Amino acid sequence: MKPMQSTISKPPDCITIAGFDPSGGAGVLADVRTFSAFECFATAAITSITFQNYASVYGALHQTGDSVKRQVEAITDSRDVRAVKIGMLPTREVVEAVAELIKGLQLKNVVVDPVIRSTSGYDLIDSEALAAMTELIFPWAELITPNIPETEEITGVSINSPDDMRHAVRLMQAMGAKNVLVKGGHAFEGKRQKAKGKSKKATDHLFTGDDIEVYEAEFIDGPNVRGTGCMLSSAIAANLALGRGMSQAVQAAKDFVTEAIRAAS
Repeated sequence: MKPMQSTISKPPDCITIAGFDPSGGAGVLADVRTFSAFECFATAAITSITFQNYASVYGALHQTGDSVKRQVEAITDSRDVRAVKIGMLPTREVVEAVAELIKGLQLKNVVVDPVIRSTSGYDLIDSEALAAMTELIFPWAELITPNIPETEEITGVSINSPDDMRHAVRLMQAMGAKNVLVKGGHAFEGKRQKAKGKSKKATDHLFTGDDIEVYEAEFIDGPNVRGTGCMLSSAIAANLALGRGMSQAVQAAKDFVTEAIRAAS
């Protein structure tokens, strides 16, 4: 899929603050590719160097809060950053540094993908850091993009229905989250669709205050694709940087990820 053309003459600057995946499937490399696909100028600050491939995560070497702070400050000193994608924040020290950067630099269009665990089951953030993220970063973010397991981990709510999801989102809003995009609604929507004889859809729910928007796309089983959550959140950030509204940014990002999965399947 070719992303929508920008109406801005100079490509806006975007930064990803996330982990480094040397295999290129997720993290900052996936984010940079996505920013570039939307004709944004991509920059990155690394929070953790992970040791992984397409099969498993073997470990990680986390950066210090000062290292992350200095990376971001160097970038923002020479670039007018229009949007920020935040991914893996492994420790409380790093969370506190990023929160300080967001406030001190008045960073805008902050999209947080609260990465908690890899697909292979490796913990990418400790419990203290997760608590700090909800307290210090959620209130400054334009959008939070958890999947259902991450939503359950953050809120302690077991999600088995749309009502459960709404309850969990209300809890995240009470933590300060302005807008929340819950990914993976197909976990229970698929049961309804099957009962009605319809094909399974990939369903995400955007909560903006009391309003809910549902985004559906063809569900594509793409075992060769990793980092779809990274791509989605960075695509949303890129579209916000391009001046698009939240609904349009989410739709453009979902279309982009759907086509990326289709192309790799």
